[in-house]
Amino acid sequence: MPTAPPAATAPPVATAPKKMRPTRISGTWIAVLVAIVVLIFLLVFILQNGGNTTIYFLWGEASLPLGVALLFGAIGGALLVAVVGAARILQLRRQAKRITGRPSTSSPARRES
Repeated sequence: MPTAPPAATAPPVATAPKKMRPTRISGTWIAVLVAIVVLIFLLVFILQNGGNTTIYFLWGEASLPLGVALLFGAIGGALLVAVVGAARILQLRRQAKRITGRPSTSSPARRES
């Protein structure tokens, strides 16, 4: 009895690998790496500007390294911007609450059954 030829099997289909979407953790990792680079540049700046300078503010005076004094000025400016930004966000949330009549949240409202 003759044997039947083996059934032809289809070659494996090569599927394109799925592209992975970035996650929050990967975004955080990138932010940490950028922050490290910025801190290295900041450290180099402070070390290169180590000469003392006299800082006068209102009725006081202090002698600080120039790099540290400029760092304090930058931190003060950043805090001022953060306070103004936070006040604006609170203002917009109150306005949204007044218009919609419900608290504004980042998550959708849950329906109770």
